[in-house]
Amino acid sequence: MRKSNGRMNTADITPQGKISKMLHIALVSVIVIVPVILVCVIYVYPFLRSFESSLRYKDALSLYNYKYAMRVYGGDILFTIYVSVLSLFFVMLIAVFVGGILVIRGNRVIEFFFKMPLFIPFVVVGHAMRTFLAPRGLLNSMLSQIGLVDMNNPPNIIFGALGIIISLTWKQMAFALLLVMAAFRSVDRSYLEAARNFGAGTFRLITGILLPLSKGSIGVAAVLIFSSFLQNFSVVMMMGNAGGSKHIMVNIYNIINYLNDMPLANALGVISYLLALGAAIIYFKEGMKKNVS
Repeated sequence: MRKSNGRMNTADITPQGKISKMLHIALVSVIVIVPVILVCVIYVYPFLRSFESSLRYKDALSLYNYKYAMRVYGGDILFTIYVSVLSLFFVMLIAVFVGGILVIRGNRVIEFFFKMPLFIPFVVVGHAMRTFLAPRGLLNSMLSQIGLVDMNNPPNIIFGALGIIISLTWKQMAFALLLVMAAFRSVDRSYLEAARNFGAGTFRLITGILLPLSKGSIGVAAVLIFSSFLQNFSVVMMMGNAGGSKHIMVNIYNIINYLNDMPLANALGVISYLLALGAAIIYFKEGMKKNVS
């Protein structure tokens, strides 16, 4: 087979080789195009339809639905952000330190128990937390045994932001732990051993070695979990209205079922989408800056 400047001459490729190359290109194209088509059909097209519907008011294009949503549901939007951010903070804090301890010391039994919430549906978590956090529920009953709670006037944790935060944190802690531990386990063990030789303890190994070397993966986990908090429905629906404030998803449900106002519901849906997209853009923008630098 003739070569020119160390490269194979394309004229010398056999017909079978050309067919094989064409099949390879076609296969790669299908593998790339099919997921793009699925994303467009399942996500992009419905979103564009929702966005178009949200601009409809009295058979005309208008921003009225967005103005109305911000005026009437602005407090609920802030409440959703507040609950989601606090839940994310506690989830990632627990996942980083528990995941770091499990990676460094290794205990499969404890790891299994921490990951159990992965297999429990959100609606089951909501029902369980209603029983656990209710005024006369299991938590207050246990605290009353040691004199911390008066069962004649028990605190009401369930119907408020605290109940929602506890529920979301417990449920998504396992998912965050799964992602964080995978990132930590990808770190070269020689770094940990070297740090140990210089007297670093578990806390220092987590904050000085594992966390800095896994920031990218942890950022991805944070964006995914924050988005799941924004779109969660079953838990926030079952945990009450937090003294008047509601999660966006509960508002969308009420608007669709009781007001039958699809344009307004779509406007709130687009706002929740933009909140999740904003978190993703901030993360990827920071990632691009680091890659450029």
